[in-house]
Amino acid sequence: MYNEIDLDKIDIHAEPPTEEPARQYYFMAKCREWVNAFAQKNGRAPTFHVTTFGCQMNARDSEKLTGILQLAGYEMTEEENADFVIFNTCTVRDNANQRVYGRLGELKGYKKKNPHMKIALCGCMMQENSVIEKIRTSYPFVDLIFGTHNIYKFAELLAASHETEGMMVDIWEDTDKIVEDLPVLRKYPFKSGINIMFGCNNFCSYCIVPYVRGRERSRNPKDILREIEKLASEGVVEIMLLGQNVNSYGKTLPAHEQISFAQLLREIEQIEGIKRIRFMTSHPKDLSEELIQVMKASKKICRHLHLPLQAGSDRILKAMNRRYTKEQYIALAKHIREEIPDIAITTDLIVGFPGETLADVEETISVVKEVRYDNAFTFIYSKRTGTPAASMPDQVPEEVVKEGFDKLLKVVQETAKKQVQRYQGQVMEALAEEVNEHDASLLTGRLSNNTLVHFAGDKSLIGKIVKVRLSECHGFYYVGEVTD
Repeated sequence: MYNEIDLDKIDIHAEPPTEEPARQYYFMAKCREWVNAFAQKNGRAPTFHVTTFGCQMNARDSEKLTGILQLAGYEMTEEENADFVIFNTCTVRDNANQRVYGRLGELKGYKKKNPHMKIALCGCMMQENSVIEKIRTSYPFVDLIFGTHNIYKFAELLAASHETEGMMVDIWEDTDKIVEDLPVLRKYPFKSGINIMFGCNNFCSYCIVPYVRGRERSRNPKDILREIEKLASEGVVEIMLLGQNVNSYGKTLPAHEQISFAQLLREIEQIEGIKRIRFMTSHPKDLSEELIQVMKASKKICRHLHLPLQAGSDRILKAMNRRYTKEQYIALAKHIREEIPDIAITTDLIVGFPGETLADVEETISVVKEVRYDNAFTFIYSKRTGTPAASMPDQVPEEVVKEGFDKLLKVVQETAKKQVQRYQGQVMEALAEEVNEHDASLLTGRLSNNTLVHFAGDKSLIGKIVKVRLSECHGFYYVGEVTD
């Protein structure tokens, strides 16, 4: 839709529309008027820079922010001393918060030298009251703060910030609103993330996400399919379906529109031009037999499943409110491998949850050995204020956490290396994604199972699916060569 809208034809002197997304396009037109006035005065367009912290959901949100800024006439730059800088924040772990505070300190110096500069903060971290208070007190030079629930209002907030001195804060506690057809500027022309749902209803006891992202809400399947059809027409060959728990997609839709995640995948598979379908994240408690069978039969769904375990001890799993046992998880993983032998299974693991002992970590290690993950993202438990786990007794001493973490990480790396090595010598299809960042003579591609492979090739191959012989395994990635 947004490709068809001419902002110059919008009457910005009339009252703004009340309906979305027309209201936001009105404010984009107002922002463009401000941009034109800035360019006339300064002999150049204002620049912008967006920094994304956190998950693929945040990355997709940043593409929307970028699309709005570009449509309004701002010019993107890689420099952080731009006229408009926005940090899209994450708060899953404390170190993500600390990184933002550190970077804000750097921006203060840039802002002193650039009188035009405005700084905005958005995303999950901004949904925490304690964070807002800290920013008001310690970082008063920030101009605009908004959260996860009103990101669709960015154009309206940006327009207001042009007319406001000092800090502007607009945080919502929750929303049931989903606004379609806003601008998006994708990082890659050949692949794209697509939100199929927002929020989370699981309330794992360590996790802040349901509090900062809100309750689960699924997008209308027709809107999802329409978006993917549009992406396919623009040359996108791979899509990543995004949600905190994609397996529960559809449950919040009206009864007459309800479809399961597996049924949605079947519909997406029919779209011409889409060659690869990925998704994340899957919660083990909701992964259905229907989904396994759809994946098994599919020619397009990638042979990769991210299935977070978090812990291998039943006692800890119960305290985490994960709602499955160790044995149930192992049985599910074994069944998936039996049905789809070439699938790569990856996971998330947490060490140091309150009350966890080294014996509990050994339970997690036993699952790693039995399931044989192709990769695992291993984290030290991060205490998040407002979650049930934050006030639990028996917070684990740092030295015990480190001992368990180091031991688990060693097993994860050994197991994953063996799993990835099993492809040695095979010819597999890779989507060429970019020039290798360490060696410009190589391209970096991604296999269906999510393993990276580096190979010699011309830039013209980027965005194409090519056959690659996997010659040398280097732990978590391959070096290979293109073959016919």
